[in-house]
Amino acid sequence: MRRTSILILLLFSFMIAVAAATGELKAKLEALPGISHVEQLKSDHYPEKYVVRITQPLDPKHPEAGSFTQRVIIGHVGFDRPTVLVTEGYGAAYAMNPRYREELTQLLDANLVFVEYRYFLESTPSPLNWDYLTAENSAYDLHHVNQTFRWIYNTGKWISTGISKGGQTTLLYRAFFPDDVDFSVPYVAPLNRAVEDGRHEPFLRKVGTKAERTRIKKFQEEVLKRRTEIVPLLEAFCKESSLRFHISMDEVLDYCVLEYPFAFWQWGTPVGTIPVLSSDTDTLFRHLVAVCSPDYFAEDQPNASFFVQAARELGYYGYDTKPLEKYLSIQSSEGYLSRIMLPKSAGTVEFRPELYRKVYSFLKDNDPKMIFIYGEIDPWSATRVPSFKGKKNEQVYIQPRGSHRARISNMPDDMKEKILTQINRWLAE
Repeated sequence: MRRTSILILLLFSFMIAVAAATGELKAKLEALPGISHVEQLKSDHYPEKYVVRITQPLDPKHPEAGSFTQRVIIGHVGFDRPTVLVTEGYGAAYAMNPRYREELTQLLDANLVFVEYRYFLESTPSPLNWDYLTAENSAYDLHHVNQTFRWIYNTGKWISTGISKGGQTTLLYRAFFPDDVDFSVPYVAPLNRAVEDGRHEPFLRKVGTKAERTRIKKFQEEVLKRRTEIVPLLEAFCKESSLRFHISMDEVLDYCVLEYPFAFWQWGTPVGTIPVLSSDTDTLFRHLVAVCSPDYFAEDQPNASFFVQAARELGYYGYDTKPLEKYLSIQSSEGYLSRIMLPKSAGTVEFRPELYRKVYSFLKDNDPKMIFIYGEIDPWSATRVPSFKGKKNEQVYIQPRGSHRARISNMPDDMKEKILTQINRWLAE
């Protein structure tokens, strides 16, 4: 009986301690300048998790332009632990899930500060003015978040990280504010130099094995040869999905087929999943849309903000139409991003090369503590960051046969050990 009483007392004491800690963090969050709507979330991994809104200026250099609220998610493990700043390039909805856990926070037992990108989901200004959607403004967003939450997490190291466009954002943020964090780990982050960069098409002509590339091309050809049968299937699919386009359904099919190799290699699709050419048309169609769904080219998609940025300063990729020209309904794909994927409200968007030059010069002239993770077969690695001679801190790791899903945890053991050893050295400095 006495032992049971002791256990109950210990459990009660633990619950009081947790409640006190919970109240302490929430009070600290609510006291931060510009923070509102502090809401506790469930989490399977972080002892405490909150979503908050932070007020951001639309244009940091011109406060009179107005403001908007940006969604930030906090995963708390300890005030004395390192803090991982996730520079998400898109929306933050998935990070609200109780099962979500960012890789570095798990590896380092670190706090999470996850920032939704401006102009996505709940961080979209109203009214919508595309002029303020720039990489520099997004970097100022992150700088403001960093400076604000350092009032709470002011003893441990700060690490910035992101995946894909988020990894690109990690890189851009570091170029604008090099001293905000102690080190950075961008995953699969491209550094494009034009709207149609020109390096992706040669990459796709060499990636994988010749047999794999031949099988992909034969599939593309077979789909286009069956155009009269597949277009009605595509129309029905798009109608059921309520998709609308700036272009004809024949063109939609062309772009799905042109996108197919990029999407195929990007996500590491097994070559064995490609149907044999004698398959029925429905089987070919279902595989095509599973790899590259037509919604990618549709109007009013959630990623419209990304396309505006790609056209303005982040850059993108083009398509090599020549191998399929006798089967395509289009004569050229040049300028397709602006022509079919930008929202009408964005108007005419001209590409600005200054951002690429700034980031390239930052990497060339400095040696930031950054670990870049890429996948060997991921087409985005065609525009990976350059490796300059004489750099000690900047490190690039390419996962063999890795795709856009390349992470520290799925790297070969020797690479994983080198990465973690370096990270732990930086943490100890």
